[in-house]
Amino acid sequence: MKFKFRKILCAVDFSDTSDYALQYAASLADALGAHLEVLHVMDMPYVPSSSVAVTEDIGKLAEHIKRECEERLKALVEKYCEKRALVRCRVVTGTAFLEIIRAAKDGKADLVVVGTRGRSGLKYIFLGSVAEKVVRKAPCPVLAVKNPHQRDESE
Repeated sequence: MKFKFRKILCAVDFSDTSDYALQYAASLADALGAHLEVLHVMDMPYVPSSSVAVTEDIGKLAEHIKRECEERLKALVEKYCEKRALVRCRVVTGTAFLEIIRAAKDGKADLVVVGTRGRSGLKYIFLGSVAEKVVRKAPCPVLAVKNPHQRDESE
């Protein structure tokens, strides 16, 4: 059986770990001639519906943050991706693992690349792991990349 990777999805959260995962994804995409989608998921705070004025301000703030995230994604692509014509950047709002899985399904990704921080113990129980949820629920293989320069949080 021969596997072809034509579409690679890489989720980034602007941490050093996700930068490292993007380097992996970009190298794979460049070597394989694959299209690369770089995705950032914004997590918006809950605002009660009775706060109409605040909601309008939150909407403006969300648009401002989204534009900043798009600029940061473009800068990362410039830094790490050689074949930029095959790269698409996207910023969406929602729950990280759900939006990553949705993007993988909708974009028919052949591979998802995510960074992992190496949490364990109580930190893992209380914070969970986006990477672990994506591995379990993604419609395609997932490459979880650990940054070798980051200390394992279980140590």
